[in-house]
Amino acid sequence: MKVTTQTEHFTNPLYLESGRILEPYDLTYETYGALNSDKSNVVVVCHALTGSHHAAGTYEGDIKPGWWDGMIGDGKPIDTQKYFVICVNVIGSCFGSTGPMSEMYPTSEPYRLKFPVITISDMVKAQRILFDRIGIHHAHAVIGGSMGGMQALCFAIEHPNFAKKHIVLASTYATQPWAIAFNKVAREAVIKDPAFQNGLYDPKEIRENGFPGFATGRMCGHISYLSPTSMQTKFGREYVETDGLYELFGRFQIERYLDYNGMNFVQWFDPLSFLYITKAINIFDATRNYDSLEDSLGRINSEMYLYAFKSDLLFLPEEMKKIETTLHNIGKSNLVYYEEVDSNYGHDAFLVELDKFAHSVTKALEEER
Repeated sequence: MKVTTQTEHFTNPLYLESGRILEPYDLTYETYGALNSDKSNVVVVCHALTGSHHAAGTYEGDIKPGWWDGMIGDGKPIDTQKYFVICVNVIGSCFGSTGPMSEMYPTSEPYRLKFPVITISDMVKAQRILFDRIGIHHAHAVIGGSMGGMQALCFAIEHPNFAKKHIVLASTYATQPWAIAFNKVAREAVIKDPAFQNGLYDPKEIRENGFPGFATGRMCGHISYLSPTSMQTKFGREYVETDGLYELFGRFQIERYLDYNGMNFVQWFDPLSFLYITKAINIFDATRNYDSLEDSLGRINSEMYLYAFKSDLLFLPEEMKKIETTLHNIGKSNLVYYEEVDSNYGHDAFLVELDKFAHSVTKALEEER
């Protein structure tokens, strides 16, 4: 599988939903496989909150593959012997694309809290501009899970002629109060920690000394990505062997796992990017700029494949089901396929339990309707 990583620099202004302008800006992206002669084999993969453009393959000297490596590659469900796959790091993120720690032109100082609030629509708009720049004006499919699914849905509604198929996994048509509440707790943990310094923290310092609030915020978010069943299966009521049961700060295995996950997160993700991207997720509502969900989804003219996960507590299956029901009600039942994947893992099943839905995604990519 051929893997290529590039960054494109844009000097034209990106007009944002908020009315603000981002200028200049960069977008980092990764491609896999080869583009065919008529450019008809493009599959756009959209990443979730903490993901990046590095969706598959392994960098030289690195043992950790891309976040969806089980799905993307030669002979894999998204087969790079057939498809030219492209994944773009969204604006606001911290892996090469312009975000809050990028330099604020014309100074050399980072934006920090002066970075504009962005939306899912802004992320998608920037990607479309990139695709036009590199000569990709049409895609075979757009696919994504969680926040990536929001992007895929946004592509279908706001750029209805760009892709033939849109595949949405573990996502929603609008972020509901339950998910916003989890994000609120996580965001408050970051903001209220003195280490945040009103956004003036030193990234190197927090990696060396830690950022307890950020780690706690990650713990909160991670709970929402799992399910009671997956926690029971993985950890049960096992206690850390070296901790005493009657020590006040002794830990169960699930507590140690959350400690590790939270502290590790501080080493590789940026707190301000976390705040800006969770804000974008909270804002997301496919009806916001339309009269109704019917009006919004009525703009779709591509095939829609919707995959909900039975034990997803962050974006409930009924939220995905509502997209299908609405498309049926407005006479577009021929365009939509809905599947509720039988999984006990929770929200992150779209990243972990690939064997439960990968074959269906392959079929969705290949079938002619």
